[in-house]
Amino acid sequence: MAFIGYVPFCLLALLSSLINFTTGVAPISEIASLNRNNFPTGFIFGTASSAYQYEGAANEGGRGPSIWDDFTHKYPDKIKDRSTGDVAVDSYHRYKEDVGIMKDMNLDAYRFSISWSRILPTSPQADDNNKLITHHHI
Repeated sequence: MAFIGYVPFCLLALLSSLINFTTGVAPISEIASLNRNNFPTGFIFGTASSAYQYEGAANEGGRGPSIWDDFTHKYPDKIKDRSTGDVAVDSYHRYKEDVGIMKDMNLDAYRFSISWSRILPTSPQADDNNKLITHHHI
């Protein structure tokens, strides 16, 4: 008898999911046809990266530890997969390959960040890190 009470609830849930499924997502064909012609002339296509997620090379090039380095090493259980930025996607070593991929994608711009602990490895009063300047040709 209790099972019969669940039937209207199940039908309502099924109907709700069908409505969301059919109206909530653009068809794949519309996404596949998206290109530069869909944007105004002069629109700049680009990408960006954040130092901690991309850079890697945590102990190279004169880089000092950042607050995120300290946090992820001291409290690894606070990070779902227990990962750190020690290697990340290793853009520090692979930046030429990364730029090549962006060129192949025909991008117009790239905004990247450099870890502050590379520029000022020990404190805000430290001298600029010349290895960083040389590496990035700044």
